[in-house]
Amino acid sequence: MTPIKLSGPMLPPKSGGAPKQLMVLLHGYGADGRDLIGLGGEWRDGYPDMLFVSPNAPWQFEWFALSDRPVEDFRREGADMARPVIVNFLIDLWAQTGLTARDTVLAGFSQGAMMALHTALSLDQPVRAVLSFSGALIPPAQPWSKPPVALIHGDLDQLVPTRLSNDAKAALEVAGVQTELFIEQGMSHGIAPDGIGFASRFLGQHLPVKA
Repeated sequence: MTPIKLSGPMLPPKSGGAPKQLMVLLHGYGADGRDLIGLGGEWRDGYPDMLFVSPNAPWQFEWFALSDRPVEDFRREGADMARPVIVNFLIDLWAQTGLTARDTVLAGFSQGAMMALHTALSLDQPVRAVLSFSGALIPPAQPWSKPPVALIHGDLDQLVPTRLSNDAKAALEVAGVQTELFIEQGMSHGIAPDGIGFASRFLGQHLPVKA
């Protein structure tokens, strides 16, 4: 069986040089990489040597299918299928750029946030940071890697309930993962300036700009 290869839009380093840092942005259900690649523009000035990549999900517009089965069952099943595809994509990117997990930020929105967090926790080496916008925790089966995690969620989100990020914070902290949670007031299912500002401050704490 031919391995599934991901591809999607990217923003090259603003400096015009070789990338020294990498952010992989995973889009939500029903979208593709074009939906999230623009988010990289929020950080290009602050990280001029960062490469931003937003791969399209391996199955059309989804990292895993929705189902009428219990939510936890189909999320875990779907995450187990999508995770190795994302991991192989990361390995290829690291080989092509000479970068490593420690140079990498995994970010995602909604279903993509679930996969960013799930994948990051499953890696042998921790990535630099994880940004989860309107997501949830799907715990990996193996021992957890422990990158710092930022959880951002709107308090009016009815599609992916806010309590899922509250639950994620509790579980991550029990596992010893450094976690910060920002609940954005008056926000439904989406990414807004206050949440981006929180994510930017979080990045500034955990990801220095490389000279």
